[in-house]
Amino acid sequence: MKERVAKDHIIRRVIAKILIPFIQLYALYVIAHGELGPGGGFQGGVILGSSIILYVIVFGIEEGRKRISQKVSDTLTSTGVLLYAGIGVLCLLAGGAYLEYSMLPLPTHKLASGLGIYGIEIGVGITVAAVMITLFFETARREDD
Repeated sequence: MKERVAKDHIIRRVIAKILIPFIQLYALYVIAHGELGPGGGFQGGVILGSSIILYVIVFGIEEGRKRISQKVSDTLTSTGVLLYAGIGVLCLLAGGAYLEYSMLPLPTHKLASGLGIYGIEIGVGITVAAVMITLFFETARREDD
């Protein structure tokens, strides 16, 4: 008896199409509220990366690569790291220590700290999600070889 491929299952595809946007929305919530409670960039990035991996598992690796190419995932990885490092360097240039957010050139120290932490969380989330996606694609490609 021939085994059916996961992308042939209509129920899995429909459920995935319904759930993935909610998973991604939750990931963005976790990233955005990381400095206020449990969560943050790493946890939100893992959730975001997992939503893309779910899509690839359900719809196939070819379809997944159409949605997020290797060039895009590499660019996202670099962008997240540059955002993190850029905020730290900006703090240094403003006369503070590395990642001393209150030294950022903004009107108030409170605003500078809040936006600095928020930027770091976003950078970490982008990097973690992109690295997870890259690792998944690389592992899946090696399995195919």
